[in-house]
Amino acid sequence: MRIRLYGARILTMLQRKPFIGEVWVRDDVIEKVCEGWQDISKEQFDEQIDCMGNLLLPGFKNCHAHGPMTFLRSFADDLPLQEWLNQKIFPAEAQLTEDDIYTLMQLAILEYIRGGITTSFEMYFYPEIIAKACMDMGFRVVLSGTVFGKEEPVTEAVHTLRNDYKAFYHYHPLVDYRLGFHSEYSCCRALLEQIAELSMEYQAPVYMHNSETKKEVEECVVRYGMTPVQIMNRIGLFECGGAGHHMIYTNEADWEILKEKGIYAVTNSSSNLKLASGIAPVKEYVEKGIPVAIGTDGPASNNNLNFFKEMYLTSVLQKIKYQDAAALEPYEVLKMATVNGAELLGLSSCNGIAKGKQADLILIDLLRPNMQPMNHLVNNLVYSGNNDNVIMTMIAGKILYANGTYLMDVSPVEIYEKSNYIIRRIEHSLNFI
Repeated sequence: MRIRLYGARILTMLQRKPFIGEVWVRDDVIEKVCEGWQDISKEQFDEQIDCMGNLLLPGFKNCHAHGPMTFLRSFADDLPLQEWLNQKIFPAEAQLTEDDIYTLMQLAILEYIRGGITTSFEMYFYPEIIAKACMDMGFRVVLSGTVFGKEEPVTEAVHTLRNDYKAFYHYHPLVDYRLGFHSEYSCCRALLEQIAELSMEYQAPVYMHNSETKKEVEECVVRYGMTPVQIMNRIGLFECGGAGHHMIYTNEADWEILKEKGIYAVTNSSSNLKLASGIAPVKEYVEKGIPVAIGTDGPASNNNLNFFKEMYLTSVLQKIKYQDAAALEPYEVLKMATVNGAELLGLSSCNGIAKGKQADLILIDLLRPNMQPMNHLVNNLVYSGNNDNVIMTMIAGKILYANGTYLMDVSPVEIYEKSNYIIRRIEHSLNFI
């Protein structure tokens, strides 16, 4: 399949300035990127798309998500984190079947694609089911381990993590896997130590929830005499890199470790606000050279998977936190959403628009009131953009969404109906009604 996208404003994210030009796609990769109009008299394309001056850029990378938790959207709102988890979320999740998870991941993918997200980092159970849903719908995913265990023995958790890594690492052109565990507070030290050994064995980075709440950090200090970042570093979990999701309550000693070990901080602004967890010190991270990416977290705590909202909040919350209107440049935020996200996930082939890169592209409709006038395209995206501005989503060279229509062999309405049935069944089972 060969596609020509012409007449586009192209923001490659490998250079800051957009230009008018063309992108040619052959199969799943970008074949050519050029300025201006090209002579195509000797070329043959399966499809040619006039972008009409709209903005073409790399798709967003959602670097922390629990997609199958779509069934819990607006289900357990307005509760603090631990009560939310233990009284509502965990009991409901325990009722899920494999078929449920497949359907609920499909629902998440519909939302991702509609909003220009071309890759998600899914920390959830049943990786084989999530992988199947993504492959079936043509969506790119990186799976993350989510093991936990507060008591020994921990053999089963480590066995699961090892087997999943061996099974799903480089599993499919659209599916990859990274080592991960839930959090320090949900794991005993023995488990953390064995995960560190596994990381060294495979020379693989490790990912986890980290320093999400003040209570989490305080209790870790009581247990170990140091913060989650510090104890994980002491155990050896950061020797091969990785990332911490949330990273709200960190200090200067933590920052030195993060910078030295190249650990990413993944900020999840909407979820952290809604659960009253706090605001991550993103400005400090950027200034100290700690790489930052963006995630939505799960739709149970967000309650949506909207990257425009995440970019906006990532920017404006730093202004409030530091009482500085220039705390975070919009281009830096867009870079977090695209380039940094790809690098965190080990997907350097998806980090921009250039020859040989994966054709994971989105087209932004600039002919909307919220994008006019075009004083500054990047600022408009971060401060004014919304999902309605996405008029095309392409993953691995295939257009999955265009002009309000899903171009996949699925029925969105059927997915919606199944999702509603799942949560009604679970509510009845748990007497939550």
